[in-house]
Amino acid sequence: MLEHGGRLRRAARQYGIGEADWLDLSTGIAPWAFPIPSIPAAAWHRLPEADDGLEQAACAYYGAARALPVAGSQAAIQALPRLRTAGKVGVLSPCYAEHAHAWRSAGFLVREVLEHEVDYFLDSLDVLVVVNPNNPTGLMLTQECLLKWHGRLAERGGWLVVDEAFMDNTPALSLAAHTGLAGLVVLRSFGKFFGLAGVRLGFVLAEPNLLKSLAQEIGPWTVSGPTRIIGEACLKDVQAHLAQRARTDQASERLVQVLTRHGLKPDGGCALFQRVITPHAESLHEFCARRGILLRLFVSDNPLECSLRFGLPDTEAHWQRLEKALVEFNHSLPSQEQP
Repeated sequence: MLEHGGRLRRAARQYGIGEADWLDLSTGIAPWAFPIPSIPAAAWHRLPEADDGLEQAACAYYGAARALPVAGSQAAIQALPRLRTAGKVGVLSPCYAEHAHAWRSAGFLVREVLEHEVDYFLDSLDVLVVVNPNNPTGLMLTQECLLKWHGRLAERGGWLVVDEAFMDNTPALSLAAHTGLAGLVVLRSFGKFFGLAGVRLGFVLAEPNLLKSLAQEIGPWTVSGPTRIIGEACLKDVQAHLAQRARTDQASERLVQVLTRHGLKPDGGCALFQRVITPHAESLHEFCARRGILLRLFVSDNPLECSLRFGLPDTEAHWQRLEKALVEFNHSLPSQEQP
């Protein structure tokens, strides 16, 4: 299995610090979870049914004509390759590593490409996978660019798969409204923006035939009854959406200021995380971990390209704890390396 953020229990064992004493900034999950509605006893007793209002709530929230609920967008990432025969897949990289892994595991030839290389390779690809906004770089591609790429792929029966896991703060930039087009697949993650990653819910937005094939591939009852109730309630809570966007935007802006103040100006990010490329990435990751602060480390063969992803602190005490660690880390550096 690939490495991911959020491995708090492992970090607790490794550093001898109790789970409750950690500040986990290793994920891109909003630190403020939406409230859980009351779950009727029947939701635990009966098999879930698809006509309970979840799909309609998702379509209204995302602005799409159709939505297929799945057990987290990860379920769709692993299932989509099984809907195509072998071919060539481009993955705009660096990005969430599960995309390339899933297509390779299904026997596809995968080429990881940079943004400026897409136009060169596109006509040789059967599928292009893009994460927008990108994780971990924060790169945001325009609708115009993505629809142009989609058009070139669709002419040959190809797909454009767009993972919009971090799009909730910028819904106007989503391709959800265009998912009636053949060969356009948009993945949406519920857990990150709503702060409820543990419920394992996501949605696939696409044209009817593709969704039908994907539903058959995944099988029945992929999303539990209690999860469906939680998802519908959160997707319909418009005032809570506005409040969540406001506080995550504000926290992200504050995180940029904190990191920049300590010589770690972000090289990209979005409303739920910031990315810092620094030659001190590994040592800062270890320094913070020994103080019960978990960051997400991305290691590169080139030490100058190693990076860290910082999630959002939630309380003032957590902000102060992060700032204190950054001050102490800079003081630990040789004088010529201090910002």
